[in-house]
Amino acid sequence: MDLENRINILVELGQFMVSEEAEWLESKTRAFQHNAWFIPGFIDLSVDQIVQSFLQRDLLEKWADHYQIPHQVSNPKKLGIVMAGNIPLVGFHDFLCCYINGHHPVIKLSSKDSWLFPVILKFLNQRDPGYQIETSAMLRGLDAYIATGSNNSARYFDYYFGKYPSLIRRNRTSIALLEGNETPEELSALADDVFLYFGLGCRNVTQILVPENYDFVPLLNAFGKYRWMADHNKYKNNYDYRLSLAILNKLYYMTNDCILLLENDSPFSPISVLHYQFYKEPVVPAEDENLQCIIGREWLPFGKSQEPGLSDYADGADTMKFLQSL
Repeated sequence: MDLENRINILVELGQFMVSEEAEWLESKTRAFQHNAWFIPGFIDLSVDQIVQSFLQRDLLEKWADHYQIPHQVSNPKKLGIVMAGNIPLVGFHDFLCCYINGHHPVIKLSSKDSWLFPVILKFLNQRDPGYQIETSAMLRGLDAYIATGSNNSARYFDYYFGKYPSLIRRNRTSIALLEGNETPEELSALADDVFLYFGLGCRNVTQILVPENYDFVPLLNAFGKYRWMADHNKYKNNYDYRLSLAILNKLYYMTNDCILLLENDSPFSPISVLHYQFYKEPVVPAEDENLQCIIGREWLPFGKSQEPGLSDYADGADTMKFLQSL
């Protein structure tokens, strides 16, 4: 299948993903029933982001042209993709990179996100029966691998896939740099960076850097737009547990009943917790291997952390260049 046809099919896929087609709607319902973190609003948000930022013809053509993807792939490879499942369809970009390059993906789905992708792959396989995309519980004997997981699982990925060309991703998170004079609109947008997908994504802000004597009241008020999360059973259980730990350990904390603010120099924070750290001079470790995004006026704009484009690669590793090197 040539590049033009692959792009045509991807555009059709985008139209399918925002359709009212019964099987697709059923898969979204099943995804939520299987994983309570995948609430319908967040599934739709992820789908809309994929369709609007990835599956538009002009964007795909410009992306393909930038990498000079050939019209026909002379030597396609079989690529194993181990997908994460922290947010709905989080592995879609890896699959898309493989597909548009004309390689053959063999996908190991996450048990947390096992309902949405099969319907997408069925749609693609029906559009081109000669180009079948496979799913498998075991990935063996393939040409290359892309695997995403925790730092612990990455050690296993290195062990099993290290002798093959591979792209192994580990834990990452995001931070925000505040100056202390942010507008209500900017703080409201920051709330999206913190709370969307319950804070489970690597692009979610889990730590803020603030000037000394920072007034947290406007921030906590802005975060009130997500107070409804306190009614979500899994999120509330995490919040109650972290609140109990803070009280038992006599830690100073701030809260608006839907998130805990704790002073901590770690950029990683648990669900329902946002770390903060004071600064005298706003120095951001831009090359920190733990960071996926940095949010702030001089960085990625507030509210945009969950809106990656086609060329925003996880861990800063260019997936397209990796695939073209095979």
